[in-house]
Amino acid sequence: MVTTETGTLFLHPDRNLAMELVRATEAAAIRSAPFIGKGDKLAADGAAVDAMRKFLGTVNFTGVVVIGEGEKDNAPMLFNGEQVGTGNGPMCDIAVDPIDGTSLTAAGRSHAISMIAVADRGTMLDASSVFYMEKMVAGHEGIGVLDIRQPIGENIRALAAAKGKPVEDLRVAVLDRPRHEQLIADIRATGAGTRLILDGDVAAGINAARHDSRIDLAVGIGGSPEGVATACAVKALGGFIQGRLAPGSDAERERGAAAGLKFGHVYEANELVSSDNTFFVATGVTDGELVRGVRREGRIITTESIVLRSRSGTIRRVTADHLVDKWLDS
Repeated sequence: MVTTETGTLFLHPDRNLAMELVRATEAAAIRSAPFIGKGDKLAADGAAVDAMRKFLGTVNFTGVVVIGEGEKDNAPMLFNGEQVGTGNGPMCDIAVDPIDGTSLTAAGRSHAISMIAVADRGTMLDASSVFYMEKMVAGHEGIGVLDIRQPIGENIRALAAAKGKPVEDLRVAVLDRPRHEQLIADIRATGAGTRLILDGDVAAGINAARHDSRIDLAVGIGGSPEGVATACAVKALGGFIQGRLAPGSDAERERGAAAGLKFGHVYEANELVSSDNTFFVATGVTDGELVRGVRREGRIITTESIVLRSRSGTIRRVTADHLVDKWLDS
């Protein structure tokens, strides 16, 4: 920080920012909750975007959206390059997803979250020009052991040895997509089990990096922006992450090359986000292993959030009760 004639200027995100960000993810989760199981993912997403944008506008920071909602879901707000916050306080890169798992929310399925990741300005990889990325995420045992360039069987056996577990006890999270049919078969051929997920690979990656999770490894091709957001969380957890861009067309490859992205290159954690002061905040929309979903009992709405910070290496859980009347008026 720097002391000036007018006061103190914080150049980097500090710990007080985390609780301000929680208010934004809580708001997005609460506003989307009435749409859980109603089959309208656009309505759920729209409500979450509106709420998150409103609350981010009250946060004392100068946030620039590096990974936004606008391009991904054609939303009118929280688009790449948009500035959010009061304009006071530290300059930050931010990654937002008001609902990671809109389809899960609409169907009433588990593991949907509202999330924000923050790092020092200019430290997040802008991979928005290439939609997909192959990712591999694990806990600290994967560091120096796993390599996305190796066959999945070799990685599973190496991780099992590093964790001191039989291969048969390992659980690997993979998005349940046709593109992963061979990957799933190869995982099962080792004797390890799969945890097939329908959506929301950010939560899956974080669970793979947590010390107390039932998931040991998360692999497969998912969104590139989600990979960068996951890296912010993984750095706070002291875990392992690698990513490799997976363009879907020659045109996408050309756009990525023009943006300075590298193909065939394995992006390590410090290349996905170079800051050593990252924040990751998520609030549950529906119940999941990472956080519980929004609950309403009479006049009380209850939310559960997780707050991760890499500089301090802390993991905090925040449970909050909100008066329904206050939300009806807001």
